[in-house]
Amino acid sequence: MKASKFSDAQKAFILKQGADGVPVADICRRAGISQATYFNWKKKYEGLAPLEMRRLKQLEDENTKLRKLVADLSLDREILQDVIRRKI
Repeated sequence: MKASKFSDAQKAFILKQGADGVPVADICRRAGISQATYFNWKKKYEGLAPLEMRRLKQLEDENTKLRKLVADLSLDREILQDVIRRKI
């Protein structure tokens, strides 16, 4: 996945403008983002401070690594079980 060119503080500022009543179209035009991006950020980060946003990303990255590790271990287990069955 491509890294965002916006920092967590910039995302928080953009979302705060929306919460303050600035029209979404104006916010997106000034920031150079699509409305879809704005609403994706809003869904994911609304109400979070930049430090909380950073922590959320760290937890998501850790979760992704753990999921891959579990998938690899599950595959290894299946392969070992197939080898054991063939020897019996």
